[in-house]
Amino acid sequence: PNMDDAFHVPQAQAYCQGRFLQWDPMITTLPGLYLVSVGIVKPAAWLFGWTGSVVCSAGMFINLLFTAGNLYLLYLLLFKIHQKNKAVSDFQRILSTLTLATFPALYFFTFLYYTDPGSVFFTLFAYLMCLYGNHKTSALLGFCGFMFRQTNIVWTVFCAGNIAAEKLSEAWKTELQKKKDEKNFSRKGSFSDLFRILKFLIEYLVSPKNLVTLTALTWPYIILVIMFFVFVFINGGIVVGDRSSHEACLHFPQLFYFLSFTVFFSFPHLLTPTKIRKFFLSLQKHPVMYSLTAVISLFLIWKFTYVHKYLLADNRHYTFYVWRKIFQRHELVKYVLVPVYMFAGWSFVDTLKSKSIFWILMYFVCLLAVTVPQKLLEFRYFILPFLIYRLNIPFPSLYRQLLELAFYTVVNAVTIYIFLNKTFQWPNSNEIQRFMW
Repeated sequence: PNMDDAFHVPQAQAYCQGRFLQWDPMITTLPGLYLVSVGIVKPAAWLFGWTGSVVCSAGMFINLLFTAGNLYLLYLLLFKIHQKNKAVSDFQRILSTLTLATFPALYFFTFLYYTDPGSVFFTLFAYLMCLYGNHKTSALLGFCGFMFRQTNIVWTVFCAGNIAAEKLSEAWKTELQKKKDEKNFSRKGSFSDLFRILKFLIEYLVSPKNLVTLTALTWPYIILVIMFFVFVFINGGIVVGDRSSHEACLHFPQLFYFLSFTVFFSFPHLLTPTKIRKFFLSLQKHPVMYSLTAVISLFLIWKFTYVHKYLLADNRHYTFYVWRKIFQRHELVKYVLVPVYMFAGWSFVDTLKSKSIFWILMYFVCLLAVTVPQKLLEFRYFILPFLIYRLNIPFPSLYRQLLELAFYTVVNAVTIYIFLNKTFQWPNSNEIQRFMW
């Protein structure tokens, strides 16, 4: 067992041995991983005739199964989301599937007993069922995802938001046709365009008829969200175990960290000479908007930057070195990075321009909900928002896809090599420590 494995493995073994009332107070997530593990291991033990300690051994293969499932789900999602794009070949879909399945921040945890592969599996499965209109099944799978990680309730809201965004887009098109000014409207345009959209959104959502229609379509998700609030009320918070280390706060710079993380892992698509040139043209065209964005960003960094004790103390995680080597170099570094964040944000939104404005708004609401309340800078929190973003951007060229896959392969090889071979010890402990995400 390594790091959190030391909590997860004994807990799973306790469940496997029938001790369902035993709970480690250091575990913060619900027992989905352990319940699914036991639900698979016990029938497998009966089928293969396993006996003794091997039945509940630490070498559980559950995350290998989840990773295989994620591979298949990613292919199905890419096929469904881009089914209208006839220019995309089967080879490109398979290549993109392999790339996303080997996304380093997720792939690494295939080989540890962590909640991430299962959390991603049930959330992606719920998203797929939502896209196919099987909303009761989607909500049930969303509940399974919630049992792996409580913050996955946000992606249940995202599935409901997909339905709402679709209805809003239809109504918006009708509105534009009525006024016959579709040609005068630019989705990427000015504040006046944004104001018109927000005005329409409010008018649509305050209509009882529209609310009844949306409720009738999204009721399975609404029930799940109500169950979530009941759980929070009874539990006294969202965290199950160690609450002192997982306090919610308004950590707005988490959005900037996520955007930078996305640019790093999607650089073949986001960090191109063409995009950089387009960004500078956009700067020249909308100087007031970017100036205002910069001022707001500086204010949010100034007032809402938090540094979790784990980030400063735990030198086994890469985030420890990112923080020390970049952000702790000088007090002003976090402000100097604002132009980088602005480019990352612009490039991020630019790749989503094929989606409707309501889908983009809905996704950003979910993105804020899943990242901002987290005090700890932890790359694992970015896995699901990244994958959902990456699934929804247009297919890049074959060259860029191959470059992305090669980059992920190198990163995976390096991180696994470091984890296995570059071990170290703390002065006050005899245990072997390893570097990891």
